[in-house]
Amino acid sequence: MSDADYGELRIGFTAAVSHELRTPLARLLALLESAALPGADVGALIAQARREVEEATELIDDILFLGELETGREVVSLGRTGVREVADEVVAEYAARAEVAQVALAVRVPGDAELPLRRRMLRVVIDNLVGNAVRHAGAGSTCVIEADGSKLIVSDDGAGVDETDLARLFERFYRADRARSTRGSGLGLAIVKHVVTGAGGTVEARGGRRRGLTVVCTFPAQ
Repeated sequence: MSDADYGELRIGFTAAVSHELRTPLARLLALLESAALPGADVGALIAQARREVEEATELIDDILFLGELETGREVVSLGRTGVREVADEVVAEYAARAEVAQVALAVRVPGDAELPLRRRMLRVVIDNLVGNAVRHAGAGSTCVIEADGSKLIVSDDGAGVDETDLARLFERFYRADRARSTRGSGLGLAIVKHVVTGAGGTVEARGGRRRGLTVVCTFPAQ
């Protein structure tokens, strides 16, 4: 990539970050203004304001983490990590949110399955893929985590996205139409791609509208 191309990419990224941060900040300002009105339910408004702050914090954390990945300051691959234990931890962490979203979570990973990622990086990948399913798959769907020595597959049988959106899901801040009204930093799948490719692997999205979404992360053979 030339210096000019890199500069243009940075400018575009900065503009996108500014746009994404404006949304929770604008909502936060509106909530604070509403709290000053006579008869306002201050407790409820404060609770909503707290959620907006948490969303902005999540976005900033993801931006910083993605920056570390892109500059190579964050080591992705260092030995191999067992998948089953990490997958079980992520599923346990998402249990309450998945119940509210009416999305069932399942782990189908043999106990000896390992992938060439640091433990922290493997958790980042699984966390973002499961979180994406919980937010977007829809009520009544099931998200399944599978893995062997060279692949990690996280799939759901939910709402899916248009086939024309599949190739763009890993772009920073890209959201398919159905996802535009849901919360999230818009960087989760971009982070997944950077981690997987940083370990020498590839990532692919499959599915279609009302045919669910499957994300396949393929790593070099041992």
